[in-house]
Amino acid sequence: MSEKAARYELLKQQAQALLKNESDLVANMSNLVSLVFNELPRLNGTTFYRLIDGELLLGPFQGKPACMHIAVGKGVCGTVAATKKAEIVSNVHEFQGHIACDSASKSEVVVPIFKNQQFWGVLDLDSPEYNTFDKVDAKYLAEIGPLIFGEKAEIGE
Repeated sequence: MSEKAARYELLKQQAQALLKNESDLVANMSNLVSLVFNELPRLNGTTFYRLIDGELLLGPFQGKPACMHIAVGKGVCGTVAATKKAEIVSNVHEFQGHIACDSASKSEVVVPIFKNQQFWGVLDLDSPEYNTFDKVDAKYLAEIGPLIFGEKAEIGE
C-alpha cells in the first residue's frame, strides 16, 4: 500500500468514527470537510456542493469563500454533476470552462456523491499546487464523501 493510500485509510477510519453517531447532514458535512482540509496536505479548499433545483449549491466548506451556484455542465464541479464521474485536473488553467472561485487554485479533484444510488452532489478539493491529485485521491474521496449520510459508502459507475 502506498503512503498516500495509507493516509487515506486512516482518514477514512477517522471520518467513520467522527460521523458514527450523528445523523444531522449539515453537522456531518461540516465536520468531514474540516477533517479532510486539516488532514490532507497541500489543500486550499474542501467543499461540498449539493444538487438543488437543477444546479449545484454551496454546502459546508473549508478555505476561502467559494462559488455559491454552479450550473450543471459548467466548470469541473458542473462537469462531474453532468457525467457522474470523478474529474482529476492537474492544471485548472487548462480545463475548458474552469470556474476560478479561488484564483490561488492550480489543481483540483471532484468526485460525485451518491445517496441511495441517486446523484446527490459533489465533493471538491482544490490545491494551490499543480499535479496534486491522482486516482488514489479520487478513489478514497468517493468512499469518504458518502459517509456524511451515515451509511456505507457508495461509489458511482
